[in-house]
Amino acid sequence: YMTKCGKMKKIISAIVVILVIVSFFAFKGKKSDENELVFWTLQLGTFDKYVNGVISEFERQNPDIKIKWVDVPYSEGEKRTLAALLTDNPPDLINLTPDFSAMAAQKNALYEIPKEYMADYPQAMYPSLSYNGKFFAIPFYLTSAITFVNDDLAKKAGISNYPKTYDEMFALAEKVKKSTGYFVEMPTINENDTLLKILNKYEITPDSGMQSTEAIRIFKRYKNLYQNNLIPKESLTQSHREALEKYMSGQIVFLQAGANFLNIVKENAPTIYETTSLTPQIVGSTGKYDFSLMNLIIPSKAKHKEAALKFAVFLTNKNNQLEFAKLTSVLPVNNEALADSYFKKSSTKEELARKISAEQIQNIGEGVKNSRNKKNIILLTNTALAEIMSGKADVEPTLVELNKKIDEFKE
Repeated sequence: YMTKCGKMKKIISAIVVILVIVSFFAFKGKKSDENELVFWTLQLGTFDKYVNGVISEFERQNPDIKIKWVDVPYSEGEKRTLAALLTDNPPDLINLTPDFSAMAAQKNALYEIPKEYMADYPQAMYPSLSYNGKFFAIPFYLTSAITFVNDDLAKKAGISNYPKTYDEMFALAEKVKKSTGYFVEMPTINENDTLLKILNKYEITPDSGMQSTEAIRIFKRYKNLYQNNLIPKESLTQSHREALEKYMSGQIVFLQAGANFLNIVKENAPTIYETTSLTPQIVGSTGKYDFSLMNLIIPSKAKHKEAALKFAVFLTNKNNQLEFAKLTSVLPVNNEALADSYFKKSSTKEELARKISAEQIQNIGEGVKNSRNKKNIILLTNTALAEIMSGKADVEPTLVELNKKIDEFKE
């Protein structure tokens, strides 16, 4: 009996030891997961070698921090982020658009970025990265549209001096239509915040009011262009993708697009590519250029906020930004990287597109200010213009009503 008892004790002791060891490693593994910084990007899987390289170097410099990278399809980014923000364990660093980020900031769902971390980025971006005077995001990368010109169509229309402003460009609309049967441009003014960006180039903003003399003039101009068939009818309903198609099929003289679209033209419409010239973005009365930005946010419920901020700063330093820009057609958000000689070359069309785009960042206007009801304001403004252009509403009373509705949103 005693022998059996001894054997049982040994077996039980062995089991206890095994359970302790298993528990130890299970705990250790769990702890490791808890210490892992989770980083979400939007459709950057094509550049996995670059992203993994940046992560490896950061982990080498910061051995106490491990990063788990998850690449999310662009179309699912907002939906997944919204769901994640409602949990108690969201990703630590998320790549998003400023507009959606601003909505999250308005709901106090984001960690505030200390102002001292913003010194390396162009100040004109600050309104796009802040709400109520507080920063909610670190910029990640950006683009600034340039102007593609179909030289053959321009020549047929007798255009020798290419326009720099909207007034100069649309003054050519009738001439282009009569001489070529085509259009000067396809302004996709009902797409997202395109109209607000154009108005912003004239210092017309939701805060300044939408019923100024200048605002009335601009809304009337689009109505006249549309009613007189001087811009495509699709301008009211279609996006920049359709405008690109029109350009590649030789139906518009001027196209406002990012430098990255040049390769699409080259691959899909080589004849149009050969006759394409590149000039700076069309401007309004301010003479400032606009830009599109992607940023990085840290949820307020994130477990590793300080580490996430450290990694965001590392990801956007000069070297990493410059490397990313060379792999893509986007521009760096880092001031030092933007000043690099890489952006001063112009021996090819691709280099020229990059040079023009980078130069514009030195003269960008402040982005449209983030407000609590920005999406509603965009929808109201776009709807007002659509009704005016289609002849369903008169300009002045529509803008008066628009202003009232915007003021109600601001209250």
